[in-house]
Amino acid sequence: MDAERLDRHGVAEPLGLTWGARDRIRPAMAELHFFTGTMDSGKSTLALQTNHNHAARGRGGRIFTTHDRAGEAILSSRLGLTHDAIEVAPDFDFWRYVVDSLTAGARIDYLVCDEAQFYTTDQIDQLAKVVDELQIDVFAFGILSDFRTRLFPGSARLVELADRMNVLQVEALCWCGKRATHNARTEDGVMVVEGEVIVVGDVDTDDGPPAEVAYEVLCRQHHRRRLTAARARSVALSPEPLPFGS
Repeated sequence: MDAERLDRHGVAEPLGLTWGARDRIRPAMAELHFFTGTMDSGKSTLALQTNHNHAARGRGGRIFTTHDRAGEAILSSRLGLTHDAIEVAPDFDFWRYVVDSLTAGARIDYLVCDEAQFYTTDQIDQLAKVVDELQIDVFAFGILSDFRTRLFPGSARLVELADRMNVLQVEALCWCGKRATHNARTEDGVMVVEGEVIVVGDVDTDDGPPAEVAYEVLCRQHHRRRLTAARARSVALSPEPLPFGS
């Protein structure tokens, strides 16, 4: 008689065990996680916290990012936290990197992938392969849509492939106080809806003059009306009626 058979997960296991005992001895199955939210919702902070929690339990991981506001090969949060990271160029191959690292004797239990909206669809497929074939957890963080309200290709592919998709519970707020759902780009203080998709900038603040390129989170209503915080202030001070259509 065979000494083992495949369980319901396709994993070989000894015969004669109850399902509960089999699950206890079966290695945990890796998953592809996708955490998403607007800008200013704490994605990078959560990415850093996720890495800290796993590293504190003795797990070995790698951190990846691209086009971070703080510069190349750095993962940074708006709270001032930073961590060295591996910069993901368009031709970076996650599968090859992980396989080569493991072959060289490195230990990798998980990957933290920030700014995942900028990854190519091929790179998202590579991350899924790392999860399925190597049983390595992947935690991806990114925004869903660009300043034109269109899905980033990388984020769209993550929605299609992720085992778990999590919308961050820390809600970014529009200047009006409603929950922000859209990312707006401003150039010299003026909101734009056309241009290059990837332009590095940060969330605009009230300190100093507006940046040449900045971002602001808005509710759908004010994104549709192109009514940024600066424009709302100028309208409030103007004797002209609000520029709302019928």
